Amino acid sequence: MGVFNGAVNADVVAPVPLDVREARDSDWPAMREIYEQGIASGHATFEPAPPATWGGFIEGKIPALVFVAVAPDSSVVGWIAASPVSSRHVYRGVIEHSVYVSSAARGGGVGHILLDALIARCEEVGVWTIQSVIFPENVASLRLHARHGFREVGRRERIALMTYGPCAGVWRDTLLIERRSS
Repeated sequence: MGVFNGAVNADVVAPVPLDVREARDSDWPAMREIYEQGIASGHATFEPAPPATWGGFIEGKIPALVFVAVAPDSSVVGWIAASPVSSRHVYRGVIEHSVYVSSAARGGGVGHILLDALIARCEEVGVWTIQSVIFPENVASLRLHARHGFREVGRRERIALMTYGPCAGVWRDTLLIERRSS
């Protein structure tokens, strides 16, 4: 994807230039650590742990829609990944995505840069709907997505019982958000 010079969507500016590129198996240890940080918050996913291996992670994903943000020191500071929502042909242009940023890099524009990269690639390959399911408590993610044209299309109340972390034993709501290409 190339180096981003700090200019991103809206008026958000990353503090340092980041390279955004397709993820590869050698990125998995850093991606896994970032995933674990999100899981620990209790507001990122219903999953209690990331997959053990790159193969377990990439299975079901669209490899051309899995990116990492890499800092000048070569450290992975965030990732974004997309999966098809259905194997049915009529849904070929609809994906679901997740975005994770390392706790040390949050608030620095990394999420914006990753979402910009995903949106650009989706437009290139004919994806017309990008969606995600987010906990209502994840206000930072909801703001990030709103700034990129996502809108809330539904709320699922008490959809699942959290099994781990600070919200263990709590029935959780989720919000379905989407962005449609123009």
